[in-house]
Amino acid sequence: MTFIRDPCGIVCLVITYGAVAYADYVVLRWIILQTMEASIWAPLHVILFNTTVFLLCMSHLKAVLSDPGRVPLPANRLDFSDLHTTGKNNNSGGSEWTVCTRCETYRPPRAHHCRTCKRCIRRMDHHCPWINNCVGGRNQKFFLQFLFYVGLLSLYSISLVAYSFIYPCTTCNVSTLETQTRMLHSVILLLESALFGLFVLAIMVDQLHAILHDETAVEAVQMKGKDVQRPRRRRCHLFAEVFGRGHPMCWLLPCTSFASSQRYYDTPLLSSYDV
Repeated sequence: MTFIRDPCGIVCLVITYGAVAYADYVVLRWIILQTMEASIWAPLHVILFNTTVFLLCMSHLKAVLSDPGRVPLPANRLDFSDLHTTGKNNNSGGSEWTVCTRCETYRPPRAHHCRTCKRCIRRMDHHCPWINNCVGGRNQKFFLQFLFYVGLLSLYSISLVAYSFIYPCTTCNVSTLETQTRMLHSVILLLESALFGLFVLAIMVDQLHAILHDETAVEAVQMKGKDVQRPRRRRCHLFAEVFGRGHPMCWLLPCTSFASSQRYYDTPLLSSYDV
């Protein structure tokens, strides 16, 4: 379990959980209790909405605290003084072992150095402040789950607010002040849900594109303009490398037992590799 002490990341964590808590408060207090008080669907919405919130928080915590795929540091310090002098640092992202002059260690293929985490990460895609961690080979599944549940919660919130506008409760005994307060909270929730929903949708599309093309965001930048051909693989295999070999119905569950990604173990350790 790891936690990066990055001020920007910590602020983003506070904003994330604050936005989720506010959405839960508005939906329960000002929408369900105010407009669905006499409806038999009210308990069902309470259960479904809070279940989505729970899965969102679990997947987010997994993405925050999981090891994204840090390359172990050597027990004995290695001498890379000649590389520091020449300034050479191989970041080709190819199929060969490279040397990281910042970590002063060898790193496996497709591993890259993160300046925020100050470590090399296997199959690093990018450092995300919203999870205060890198998105790498071992936690990309949880990051995608977090994006999915944020999008789902945003859509659910917008649907409930729209329902409360279209079918207001005519039998509920509420004052004019409470009605105005509900309208204000509903408008704020709509703006919040639309903003976060569109934001995570754009990131999710980018992540799915990276998985289907077997290329991380770092590799896409480094290989821009280069003609690099990777072997074509079936889509199901590419997704299984991220979400694990379990049944696809389990891919949305933030469980470590289903996240045994093969891609993290597709390269041998330094002790068993001839460098």
